[in-house]
Amino acid sequence: MLDMELIRKDREAVATALAKRLDPAEANRALDEIQRLDQERRALITEIDAERQRRKAEARAYAQAKRSGTTPEPAAPEAERKQLAELESQLDEVQSRLRDTMSELPNLPADDVVAGGKEANRVVRTFGAAPAIEKVRDHVELSRALGLVDHERGVKLGGSGFWMYTGVGARLEWALVNWLIEQNIQAGYEFLLPPHLLLDTAGFASGQFPKFYDDVYRMDKQSAPRGQFLLPTAETAILGAYQDEILETAKLPLKAFAYTPCYRREAAGSHSDERGTVRGHQFNKVEIFQFTLPEQADAALTAMVGHVESLVEQLGLHFQTSLLAAGDASASMKKTLDVEVWMPSTGKYKEVSSVSWAGDYQARRAAIRYREPGGKQTRFVHTLNGSALATSRLFPAILEQGQQPDGSVVVPEVLRDKLGTDRLTPR
Repeated sequence: MLDMELIRKDREAVATALAKRLDPAEANRALDEIQRLDQERRALITEIDAERQRRKAEARAYAQAKRSGTTPEPAAPEAERKQLAELESQLDEVQSRLRDTMSELPNLPADDVVAGGKEANRVVRTFGAAPAIEKVRDHVELSRALGLVDHERGVKLGGSGFWMYTGVGARLEWALVNWLIEQNIQAGYEFLLPPHLLLDTAGFASGQFPKFYDDVYRMDKQSAPRGQFLLPTAETAILGAYQDEILETAKLPLKAFAYTPCYRREAAGSHSDERGTVRGHQFNKVEIFQFTLPEQADAALTAMVGHVESLVEQLGLHFQTSLLAAGDASASMKKTLDVEVWMPSTGKYKEVSSVSWAGDYQARRAAIRYREPGGKQTRFVHTLNGSALATSRLFPAILEQGQQPDGSVVVPEVLRDKLGTDRLTPR
């Protein structure tokens, strides 16, 4: 969530930043309600503290009178005792409403992130050149001709939005996953294999809940009374694994990565740029994550983007990196850069990685802190995450950019040892 102290001290700055993502009137209404509830909460705390002090003073006076043999003052009437319970109940209700209202606000975009949607995204770097292909075939046609993906049997098994890798296609997918795992280990990230079913607390911590509560695959309440869902990204699992912890300052930045399938309700559209494995309900992804000190976050973001770019570059793919506008980035993130590969069949770029900095927004929701050296005070860490990478989009980019006039596809050099060939040929 946002820093309540910042809202109290500089509401105008918070409103200006929120206006990059929300209608200004909507942002101000939310801040009005937050400040009203905060004032009510503080007033109730003052009243409860005063009542508790009064009761303590009465108890001390009563004990002193008993020791001295004088007649003790009568205890507070039952009606007054009930009043304290009522005040505490009111406080619980106000704090719950304040928490709910705060949890629905998005993160404050970084200063260099502009307002707007996709139209306001800005390309910051371009790598290589688009391959010259006389007669372009799309990845669906190529994968069928090469016997790599069985779309029909995937639908038979899982329904619309599913596919099945077959033969060399399954080996190529697994080669990509293994190569990415090796590269992330070499970059200093610790390898994790988390559960695929997560508790709702992990979804709240990442900022996906409550807004996107219905966008994930959920277990029914009878099977999972505490609330469980299939993870939509390993980001949720890595962050959730450290909920309610105080991290050792000397070990920051803490760098971890995970391989998982990702499960999402969003279905592929009818547009040609979402066909095949580009968008579906289940796909493989390797996710990198960092917990940092606030002063380390900027360098960490630069390093993570550079690492992801190097992976795509090693695969020999033409791509670009874009700084997203506030309206096109996740609501939990202060700043996001997308790495986008060129898809010859559509003449468009498609995102294969979003590298994002959340500031302390997720850490506040997850209660993840660090203790300052030599002191007792704790502060919230900063969190960053990024796909490294989403294979279901790398796969079609490799096919389309590597296609040859004879129908074969050149295998990226870094994967040839794993596949035992430098070229995929039609069956």
